[in-house]
Amino acid sequence: MQCSYCQYTDSRVLESRSTEAGQSIRRRRECLRCKHRFTTYERLEFVPVTVIKQDARREYFDRSKLLRGIIHACQKTGLTPDTLESIVDDLEAQLQARTVREVTTAEIGELVLLELRPLSEVAYVRFASVYRQFQGIRDFVDTLDRLNETRSQDADVDSQATESFVR
Repeated sequence: MQCSYCQYTDSRVLESRSTEAGQSIRRRRECLRCKHRFTTYERLEFVPVTVIKQDARREYFDRSKLLRGIIHACQKTGLTPDTLESIVDDLEAQLQARTVREVTTAEIGELVLLELRPLSEVAYVRFASVYRQFQGIRDFVDTLDRLNETRSQDADVDSQATESFVR
């Protein structure tokens, strides 16, 4: 780290502490040449992810907007706020790990549905109804049928695994 007084590049850390609720680290340093003391902050740098909306507009990914939508879909389902935060954390980490910095709202919606399906069928259907813009009862019935099919496929896989384990 470069000294703010003499621009020498070597310094020693005197003290480190977490700040901003763990989002950054404050370090008190001392220059090894001039003994000047200075403070630095380290923050994790996120490259912004751009979300492509259905009408082709682009905006930066907003985790609080996604969390609000998930909270709304999960009202009275028994899912804890920590669980919902965890879903958003996982999704944000997946988006940050991608090499492509643009994602469509459709991709985000499908990722949310993948997370909600095993946790709460009610939350899954609620989120799907808004995200997929259900127009009527037929859309709900189709989604419930697909959900039921995947549940029975999962049960078949589980029973096959149990049978092979018993043998």
